[in-house]
Amino acid sequence: MTGKQFDTRKDYDGAPFNESSASNDPFTQLRLWLDEARKVSLVEANAMVLATVDQHGMPTARTVLLKALDRSGLVFYTNYDSRKGRDIAANPAVALVFNWPTMERQVRVSGEASKVDPAESDAYFSSRPLGSQVGAAASPQSEPVPNRAWLEERFERFSHADAPLGRPVHWGGYRVQPAIFEFWQGRPNRLHDRLRYDRVGSGWEIVRLAP
Repeated sequence: MTGKQFDTRKDYDGAPFNESSASNDPFTQLRLWLDEARKVSLVEANAMVLATVDQHGMPTARTVLLKALDRSGLVFYTNYDSRKGRDIAANPAVALVFNWPTMERQVRVSGEASKVDPAESDAYFSSRPLGSQVGAAASPQSEPVPNRAWLEERFERFSHADAPLGRPVHWGGYRVQPAIFEFWQGRPNRLHDRLRYDRVGSGWEIVRLAP
């Protein structure tokens, strides 16, 4: 049986992205592209696909939101008891992908994830809208539940708790410390620009890859 063929094609016409125009620092380059994505009003320009691998070598991926970026790494927040949290506990090696189709750009990041300091998680949790705080506390993320009504009842119960809602111990941040960045810019005739940054000692080496 022959499957459906997806023959949609797009002609890329992005501007050149080369060694002379790229920043020597991949964190700076990522921030530049993120800022440009925001300027063209991309919805959730900070969305990134997070890929993890469990203890049996089974990969899985999902979209999370970048919440902080500096030279120590890329930070996202989640339930530590979720599938991604269990995967990271078993194997901290992860990969991230930013995809901005309208800008004909993609960024890949490979590195290791570790929990951020609890005080950092506390500060971010307290900055979230109340509904998001309640949702984080009420949801047993990635676990089977009877139905949606069960979730909504649990949300209501946590919403009306007598004690102030603090950050749940099972919820917090991870920081991905990159070893590799790859920046991809779509170009005509599928001769795309791909620049990879490899960590070498305390610095970075830029390597051009064939598209």
